[in-house]
Parts: sequence; structure tokens; C-alpha cells
Amino acid sequence: MKAFLETAVRAARSAGAIQRERLWSEHDIRFKGEIDLVTEVDRACEDLIVATIRGAHPGHGILAEEGTRDAGISRHRWIVDPLDGTTNYAHGFPWFCVSIALEIDGEVRLGVIYHPVMDELFTAVKGEGAFVNGRPIRVSGRHPLKQCLLATGFPYDRTRDNENNFANFFNFQFAARAVRRAGAAALDLAYVAAGRLDGYWELKLKPWDVAAGQLLVNEAGGRVTNHAGEPFSIDDHRILASNGIVHREMLEILGCEAR
Repeated sequence: MKAFLETAVRAARSAGAIQRERLWSEHDIRFKGEIDLVTEVDRACEDLIVATIRGAHPGHGILAEEGTRDAGISRHRWIVDPLDGTTNYAHGFPWFCVSIALEIDGEVRLGVIYHPVMDELFTAVKGEGAFVNGRPIRVSGRHPLKQCLLATGFPYDRTRDNENNFANFFNFQFAARAVRRAGAAALDLAYVAAGRLDGYWELKLKPWDVAAGQLLVNEAGGRVTNHAGEPFSIDDHRILASNGIVHREMLEILGCEAR
């Protein structure tokens, strides 16, 4: 796993350097949906990350947000979000990151999230704990829910689909100390792992949004499930991550049976 981690760290830091360098530039913004943006920086970062992985580990599969779909010929699949928080990035709002995970035989075994503005590198290898810039991190011990800081997000089709997370957001505003909506799922999960947030929930995410972050939370001693309290899969429609202590309370707010 050491060689895989070195590859992920090198790719993440290199992509993050591009993001820092071009943050205040004028961007070539295109639309994947009505409000779902993609910039030239997303594409440049994906190209760099994919080239780095292919150069170091030829034959590995790759699933990346901006279109790279390579099944590969091995048991390994890299899951990449080259720039999580593109809308923030396009507006110059400094909450975005690179997210890279490695799945082996269908299990996420490695995760790296790099926040270039803060120069914070979150890393996790399954069974070996979670770290930021080489220092061990743990989820918070904060409870009950009314003393907790939470995070969430809203789907791009929120104005056209009733499954838009608005009711959950309203309910958690009354149940918790506060709820933040910063706009980068991977960073929200990394912050739960580091104990800076106590819980996070969202829906309609993709594997590249959550693969690295959910491993970080688990390796930091937290809990990650779907909204029914069942074991989480990166292909699940809904995610709930917490410090573990307030997980049952959060499930109850979501209107699901706690398990």
C-alpha cells in the first residue's frame, strides 16, 4: 500500500498546485447540467491525476468525475474527484479539494483528500488510521446532538425534485448547535474525521464524492451508514457520517430506524 499511497499523494499535491495557481484567473466555465459547472481546471487536474496513476500503475482501473472510465485489467480501481467544489472554485470561494481513493477487490482501501488553500493533506489506509499532514486524527467526542456542528449539501436538481434535503436541513437546524453548507462533500467528510465537524449527511452523491472521505471517517473512529443505518456503500444514494456518538440521534432526525 505504501507505493499506492505515494502515487495518490503525489497526484493530489500536483493537482492542488494547479488549483492554487489558477484560482484567481478567469475560467473557461461549461455546464454539465442546469447549474452543474465544470472548468478547465477540473479537466487539467483530471488529466494530470490519470496520467500519474497510469504511469505508476499501468493496468489499474480508473473512475473519475470528468469522464475517465477505464476498467483496467487488474483488481484495482482508482476513484477520482479532481476538483470537488467546482462551483466554489469558479466563484473564488476557497472551499474545494482533490479526492483520490483506491478500491481493491471492491473495497476502498486507501483515501487521500488534499485541501490546497490550507495545504492540508488527509490520508487513510484501511486498518492503519487517519492522518492530516502526517498527524493522527480522531473524530470528536462531542454530544448530545444539540451541542454539535453538522454539515450537509443539496443536490443540483433541488428545484425540480422533492427529494432535495430541505426538510432535513430545517429539522437539523432545530436539533443541532448549527449546520454548515460549504459545498464540497469530500472536505466535509475529512472534517468529520478530524473532529472539526461532528456529523454530516447528504444525498444524491457519486462514488468520487465519498470514496476517500468515508474511509477517513471510519479510520478516525467514526461511523458511516446510509440513511437507514445500514452499512454504507460508495454506490449508495444517501450517506450519514458522524463521530458515532450522535449517529442514532441523527438517524432519528432523518426519520429512519436507528440500528
